[in-house]
Amino acid sequence: MHLNKIFLLSILLVPFQFVLANNLTEAELECWLNSDDPNPPQFKGVEVNNGELLFLNKKPLKPVHHHRNSLTVFKNSLKDGWVKLEQCHRNMDRVPRVQVMFNKEKIRDIKITKTNAIEKSWVEKNTVQLENVTDNAVLCIEAWSKALIKNNDGSYRLNNGPFMRKFLDGYYPIHVTIDVNFKATDLELILVEPVAQDGFEITQTAKTVNMEAWFEGRLKTSLTFIN
Repeated sequence: MHLNKIFLLSILLVPFQFVLANNLTEAELECWLNSDDPNPPQFKGVEVNNGELLFLNKKPLKPVHHHRNSLTVFKNSLKDGWVKLEQCHRNMDRVPRVQVMFNKEKIRDIKITKTNAIEKSWVEKNTVQLENVTDNAVLCIEAWSKALIKNNDGSYRLNNGPFMRKFLDGYYPIHVTIDVNFKATDLELILVEPVAQDGFEITQTAKTVNMEAWFEGRLKTSLTFIN
């Protein structure tokens, strides 16, 4: 089966990975997931751009892949690092085969909650497998992610990324939304990185934060909390 060489990633500290199935082994994928290398192993020596982050001042005229993450932090999360993850992909690229891959050490209880315009979907170990993704496809999943880290100074950090939409010849526009709810805790959010700017909006309340990004390249975000 011919597979388009596109990489659409979203690593949620776990790390979480959304990639088209290709000829990489699981070991190669795991190695690439945990590195800062923007190019997967089989693309070595192929000239592509370096994934420099570029926020978009104007939204694309045509719908692009929208990747929405919702994270809920609970009191127990401060002890064990596990947070509730709900994630939806919309306006997915039309492809014959794709997989959503998680770090097997930092994910549990993966469930598919919704699909549309996808012929077949199933959970397989630490992945979600998709076949025949067509126009206007939607995929929603939920899981528990070991995503909260306690720093040496007693603060907590929640990292997200890198997010990207990558074809063989470069990086293309993507729309990413991240919602974090920490109402069940005594945490106070003290820092969001990167800072708000054109193409990257941050909306905060006392116990929630929303980040809305339109960009090309590779995006990483970091939230720092104190207790």
